Amino acid sequence: MRVIKIVTVVGARPQFVKAAALSRAIDNFNSKSNDVKINESIVHTGQHYDDNMSKIFFEQLKIPHPEINLEVGSGLHGKQTALMLEKLEEVVIDKKPDWILVYGDTNSTLAAAIVASKLHIPVAHVEAGLRSFNRKMPEEVNRVVADHLSKLLLCPTDTAVNNLSNEGITDGVHQVGDVMYDSVLFNFKLAAGSSTIIEELELESKQYYLSTIHRAENTDDPQRLKNIVDAFSQIEKTIVLPLHPRTRKTLGDSLEKLASNVLITEPVSYLDMLMLEKNASLILTDSGGVQKEAYWAGVPCITLRDETEWVELVDAGVNQIVGADAVAILNAVKKTEQVAGKFKSNNAQLYGDGSTADKILEIICGVV
Repeated sequence: MRVIKIVTVVGARPQFVKAAALSRAIDNFNSKSNDVKINESIVHTGQHYDDNMSKIFFEQLKIPHPEINLEVGSGLHGKQTALMLEKLEEVVIDKKPDWILVYGDTNSTLAAAIVASKLHIPVAHVEAGLRSFNRKMPEEVNRVVADHLSKLLLCPTDTAVNNLSNEGITDGVHQVGDVMYDSVLFNFKLAAGSSTIIEELELESKQYYLSTIHRAENTDDPQRLKNIVDAFSQIEKTIVLPLHPRTRKTLGDSLEKLASNVLITEPVSYLDMLMLEKNASLILTDSGGVQKEAYWAGVPCITLRDETEWVELVDAGVNQIVGADAVAILNAVKKTEQVAGKFKSNNAQLYGDGSTADKILEIICGVV
């Protein structure tokens, strides 16, 4: 029997969600295959290190706890990435995997791709080919480097495939759909049966907006953050804002000055977040993952960035890009309110059919 050894490297919330879908698919694959078995070792870099941002996801999403936690923690990009490089190298030398599997665009992704390249271990990059074309974003640098070091580039969209082609990358490129859709299909059902967040916060379905703000371009720029907060204070509806630690730190004492319509909570679990998304009437976010989840939940989205990697959502008319301009935010909210009740997320196939994880495993097994 052939055994394929995979080291999966995760470190941040979106990666936990994506890894959950692959882990479930691996279990299913192993239960049916007699000729090939996949041995997965999950390595958590510790990039997100508190319970709300890490441990709870492994518990709720029903995936194995990481075999190894490097406990790197937060820090400046250079220091954090350097610590990951040092510790991941030791793990990979010890494990001798056939593949390093990475997700998205975090420092954990960058470090794992570099370590694998130096040790001549092939990299499979899930969510390859995404581009914002903004090199000021650390995520953009991470994803570009990871793509150019990868042997398998597992793209969620045709746009991502074209982006790679424009950079001269055509070998090993596959359009497989978005593994996040696999997870959302599974976890919406899980959330509906277990989450009580709507009742806990005393919210009424479709009577509130939901917001997340965590990107460095917003949290590290006091003026941009002020513009967003000023816009929120002029919106009449309740805005639920689970507050990322970085955002809380930047706001500081001004937290007390937020308008009364802004309901601040601690970071919520993934399943609670899905329920908040599903029951919101509008979502305002700078998160790439939340943009897609809003689409799958059938909720209009306003993106608090100057660009998005998920251009399909803008083209479909379900997402508006407004940056951090207060007037643009308010205009987008007004535009959305004018079509309230008529909004339809009418093309659920933009990001595949929910079987992306299975397709990824078929490709990996076929390449080895």
